[in-house]
Amino acid sequence: MPRTILVTGATGFVGSHVAEVLVQRGDTVRTIARAGSDTALLEKLGVTIVRGDLTDSAAVKQACDGVDVVIHCGAKVGDWGPVDDYRKVNVEGLRLLLDAVVKTPLTRFVLVSSLGVYAARHHYGTDETEPLPDHHIDGYTQSKVEAERLAMEYHRKQGVPVTVLRPGFIYGPRDRSVLPRIATRLKERSIVYIAKGRYALNTTYVANLVDAILLATDHPAAVGEVFNITDGEFVSKRQFFEAVADGTGMPRARGSVPVWLARFVAKWRESVFRRTNKHHPPRGTPARLKFAGLNLDFSIAKARTKLGYEPRVQFQEGMKNAIEWYRSTKS
Repeated sequence: MPRTILVTGATGFVGSHVAEVLVQRGDTVRTIARAGSDTALLEKLGVTIVRGDLTDSAAVKQACDGVDVVIHCGAKVGDWGPVDDYRKVNVEGLRLLLDAVVKTPLTRFVLVSSLGVYAARHHYGTDETEPLPDHHIDGYTQSKVEAERLAMEYHRKQGVPVTVLRPGFIYGPRDRSVLPRIATRLKERSIVYIAKGRYALNTTYVANLVDAILLATDHPAAVGEVFNITDGEFVSKRQFFEAVADGTGMPRARGSVPVWLARFVAKWRESVFRRTNKHHPPRGTPARLKFAGLNLDFSIAKARTKLGYEPRVQFQEGMKNAIEWYRSTKS
């Protein structure tokens, strides 16, 4: 039966894919969009757009009125800036959404979180039983931990039917951030591998994540649960960067530094930038070290067994699609 579904962040990378698939299967989709946001795709799809943002209580209440499902993809992302700037959107904006649906006949509230909530260390098959740290390396991941805890508190105390998904590094068509930035740095020849690029990257193709989100909205066993979501495939950092280089026609990265040296330089550069109140991060931060230099392998066994999640797009196909979209924006 078609449902009315609020998708936050639908003007962004993940949310736009979610909205598109929901419309295709016959659901009525709403979103909240700031003034000036590019809503052309959403308008073409017939998505109802409520003007405002996640910190606007009136807009949030209007968007939540009468919905059956909330899929919360919207967030402030990044690895630089005061933690309170991230909390304002990622925690307090979430609180407004949760307050708006308390004591309503909502069937599911899917919170799209991040595998970044786990400790910034090497991971080898880490699953959802691992406790999350109270203090994190940047405002984004700190706020994401706090957001998860808030959502689960509303589930326990207010009965909101929450499901939390923790995707890894999301890639695919419409990524206007990470892949273009990597292509630019490859062109500049400013990328150097850490530990020869041998460690795992927790790749999550956007269509696989959308599949997981739909399963989370539909499966009764999803309520009150947390799930890691990746492509379930080993992809090394080197494999990823070389695929971007080859696909975009940029030179492959050369050279490598050990993890200990990269960690020392990242912490030193970050401390200098913070001390001098820089409004932008250095190229090396602890968060970027995690992306480029730590083994990020997480178990998706729970999602497979409890949700029936099975990644249908593997890295080679997913990267081909991502590169084709990126090249189309350059033509």
